[in-house]
Amino acid sequence: MTPLPDVTVTVIVHNDAERLPRAVASVRAQTHRDIEIVISDDHSTDDTPRVAAELAAQDDRVRVLRLERNSGGCGAPRNRALETARAPFVMFLDSDDELPPRACELLLAAHAGADLDFAMGAVERVRTDTGDVSFWMAHLFARRRTVRGIEDEPRLLFEPLSTNKMYRKEFLDRHALRFPEGLHYEDQLFTAQAYTLARAFTVLTEPVYRWYIAPHAAADTATISNRRHLLSNVRDRVAIARLIDDFLAGQGVSDAVREEKDHKFLSHDLRLYAGDLPYRETAWVAKFAAEILPYLEGLSAAAFGRMRRDERVVVGLLREGRYEEARLAARGLGQGVGPRGTVTDAGGRAYWGSVLPRTPAGRSDLDLTELDLTGCPFASARFRHEITRVGRGEDDTVELAVRTYDPGRRLPLAPLPARLHISPGGRRLPVPLRMDPAGRGVFEGTVRLRPAAATLPAHGFQGVRHPVLEVTEGRPGAGAGNTGVLLAPLHFTPFDVAGAGRHRVTVEPEGREAGRLQLRWRPGGAVGRLLVPVVRKGPVRRAAKALVRR
Repeated sequence: MTPLPDVTVTVIVHNDAERLPRAVASVRAQTHRDIEIVISDDHSTDDTPRVAAELAAQDDRVRVLRLERNSGGCGAPRNRALETARAPFVMFLDSDDELPPRACELLLAAHAGADLDFAMGAVERVRTDTGDVSFWMAHLFARRRTVRGIEDEPRLLFEPLSTNKMYRKEFLDRHALRFPEGLHYEDQLFTAQAYTLARAFTVLTEPVYRWYIAPHAAADTATISNRRHLLSNVRDRVAIARLIDDFLAGQGVSDAVREEKDHKFLSHDLRLYAGDLPYRETAWVAKFAAEILPYLEGLSAAAFGRMRRDERVVVGLLREGRYEEARLAARGLGQGVGPRGTVTDAGGRAYWGSVLPRTPAGRSDLDLTELDLTGCPFASARFRHEITRVGRGEDDTVELAVRTYDPGRRLPLAPLPARLHISPGGRRLPVPLRMDPAGRGVFEGTVRLRPAAATLPAHGFQGVRHPVLEVTEGRPGAGAGNTGVLLAPLHFTPFDVAGAGRHRVTVEPEGREAGRLQLRWRPGGAVGRLLVPVVRKGPVRRAAKALVRR
């Protein structure tokens, strides 16, 4: 009789013949060898079936399942693999990701030391365009600990991945815990249920999953999280959130757990869509509001109270039906950007925009009084800098027309000294300009930026930088300064100018979130093309940064 493996790792795949071998290789290379690998193919129509069969022929630990029809999600292929898993512990892997070499070893060791329902570890996020590595929700994995149920640490509901966990299969079977099918964001429900049902689980600090992020992938190749332009995506997100709410209510969890779940939806799920609003048509925003607002009405007031004011403003404008203004407000999320103007009621309270809110909920969301736009320290005043025109000038310069809005009336009605700053390779390039009054609380100016004037490191520079604008109370260097982002036109034709040395600089819109002006440096010449990528990596990069700082 063939002995049972210790771990079953399910690799789900659909039309991903190119990356599947990398994912399976990462499982085959695990330091713990007693595993089985189940490739669960969601009825691929490319070369995936042939590639999967070849992988199975190379290693008798690999076997292949193929769904009779495409399910359109992750739930069905994972569930089918769970039905056939032979090991007492199971893990999940997506075909475009990897497991670090010690993932199985570390998670099994955690199970060996305690009676756990699952163990979980940190997640490496690797950008496919730059190779940069960061850690997913690193604060949740800062220390090793065993959690005796989600009531002990409700904030873990912010971590909804199923792939960085090793589950005891008996735990999943006992609770009939499976992924929902026919809906996206299935991880969120599955993980919320696992957190709630588990008697105990251990959190490790070591990375056990490598998640590849393609931030600029085309919509037809991107993951479901990057298809937020589809209203069906919004509906699935809301449907999953409602299922989580129903489950938590059935389990009788505390108000603290419910509040944390609501806070997670507002500050993460909703925030993702809000950041996209500037790039949506007004008609789409109206349809989005119709989908999302009924669900928001049932969330706790305490969770709304924990939202940042700029996020609440977007919600308030959606509630008020001011969809074009919602797109405008969303451009400042997380950037300390103010409104173009405010309106004050008879009681002296200041609200976003030029008209008073119609509803009590709108007044609560759009109230900016707490920001003290007129009296806060100048360095934290909320100005709004918008580029109204960007173009290529003579001598490889970038010509910008800038408009600054001063909603708190902090600036005198006089010519305003300002400086544009950009810092490629850690070397700041300041460019002075003058902003002249152009109306009540509005200033305008033009500036010519010459990227070739920037001083670059000896090895050159490759990367993206976003210029910022500094305004001062007095002359530059004398009065208090305030530095803010420059919001670019959302759509303009990118163009190239010369940089220092043999560099080329592409001027382009950021294309996401606030939509800042973006300059992209590329080294020219054989030396630059070879040396810069080396310096960007690992210890060499850190050493280079240390030298720059010194």
